[in-house]
Parts: sequence; structure tokens; C-alpha cells
Amino acid sequence: MASLKALKNRIKSVKSTQKITKAMKMVAASKLRRAREQAEATRPYAERMERMLRSLATSFLGNENAPKLLVGNGNNKTHLIVVMTSDRGLCGAFNSSILRETRKTIRALQGEGKTVKLLCVGRKGFDLLQREYAPLLLGRVEEVSGKKTLSYAEGALLADRITELFTKGEVDVISILFNRFRSAISQIPTLQQIIPLQMEEATAVSGEALPAYDYEPDEEEILKELLPKNLAMQSYRALLESAASEQGARMTAMDNATRNSGDMIKKLNLVYNRSRQAAITKELIEIISGAEAV
Repeated sequence: MASLKALKNRIKSVKSTQKITKAMKMVAASKLRRAREQAEATRPYAERMERMLRSLATSFLGNENAPKLLVGNGNNKTHLIVVMTSDRGLCGAFNSSILRETRKTIRALQGEGKTVKLLCVGRKGFDLLQREYAPLLLGRVEEVSGKKTLSYAEGALLADRITELFTKGEVDVISILFNRFRSAISQIPTLQQIIPLQMEEATAVSGEALPAYDYEPDEEEILKELLPKNLAMQSYRALLESAASEQGARMTAMDNATRNSGDMIKKLNLVYNRSRQAAITKELIEIISGAEAV
């Protein structure tokens, strides 16, 4: 059994840890509010833009002059997965769920004979994937990591990076893998293909036919301007969803850690009091036994 001094130091240590986890929970809750507001405000715009592009895409089906960012380069061999994780830990299953989905996607694509390449956003994902899939890694986008406040500029930087890889012919299909924020206790790993646009949904969204649009000047001119902006918008949205999910996962994890610390303190106090009582009883027995011996 541990000594009373060791138990006392252990209780003190757990109390200090509890203060830290409680403070981290409060900080994460504060950041979560802002991140959630940004993510929820961006969703309607990003979804409407993608919906309009699907409507435009129907007029380019089978057209050899269709924009490559819209319909692809005609190949389906090399897939790029942009993996979004956090730069820091202590956020529960936030990173592990993304990495689990990444491994699953890699196995599925390689099983179909595809070549897979990875581009990481976030240090945690890069460090862990480097151990298993170093030959597949193209690097990490450091310019968008560690930002206290995300802006559209970060989404544009990421979009420029992946567009460059596509235009150089290094990859054929590009998808973003991120955690979609649902609530503080629920984040959904989501794989979204952004190049080329997924055409199977071009006829309906949520069971409804897409509306007909009249465009001025014409579809080609609009797409020339809109496609790069859509890539930046979808990248920005994924960054915001990932940031909100990270703070939600961290808040939940720190709340659980604080509760567990409280339970541990109660158990340690019980053990400490019992050990202290046993030590006092032992001393009394020794004194009484000594007095009777005299």
C-alpha cells in the first residue's frame, strides 16, 4: 500500500490536472461557439453554389470542351485525398476517426487498382500517416494550420495548392476528408469529391429536381470564374467544419477528463482516509501493548 505522503501527493497532482482540464474545457467551449457560428453560416452558401454548378454541369455532359475542373481530365487513375486533422491533441477521437476513415478509403481505392496520394492539413495527421503511408504523402499545407481565426484566404490557399496538382497532371480525382460538425459530441467523417464534380447528383438534390437557370453572359464564362471560387469555397467550408469539430471534440474530452479526475480524487481520498485511520489504529495498539507490557 502506498504511504500517506505518496497518496497526498497523488491527490494534489490529480487536483492540479483537474484544474487544467477544466480550464481547457472552458477555452474550447468559447472557441466552439465562434467556430460553430462560422461553419453554420457558411453551409448554405457552399451548398447553393455546388447545387448551381451541378445544374450547369448537365449542359456540358459529353462536351469535349467542358472545363477540366468540372468534368475532370478523362482519367480516373490517381486519387488525391486531402486529410484534415488538428495541430494539437487532447481532442478525443477527432483525429483517430479521420485517420480510420483515411485508411479505409486508401484500402478501397487500392483494391480497385487506383493510385492514392495524400495531402495533409494539420500536424497530427501528417505525423501519424507518415509512419504508415510515407510513399503516398505529398506534404502538408502549413499555411492554413494553426490559425486562430480562419478566413476565406486560407480556403483559397488550399484550393490553389490542389488546383496546381491537378493542372500539372499529377492527380486525376481530388477529395477532401474532414469531420463535419453536428454537435459537441458528434462529428461525422465526410469524404467530399471536389474535382471532378460528382455528376450522379446532378439531377436531384434531396429528391427534388434541380431548378432551371438562365445565365448571362453564358455558361462557359460563368464557369471560368465560378469553378475556382467554388473550390476555394468548398475548401474553406471544410476547414471551418473541421475547426468546429475539433473544438467540440476537445470540449467533450476535457469535460470527461474533469469528471474522471473528480471520481479519482474521491477514490484517492477514501484510500487516504482509510490508510490514515489504519496508521492511527496501529499506533494506538502499539502504545497500549507497550503500556501493558510494563
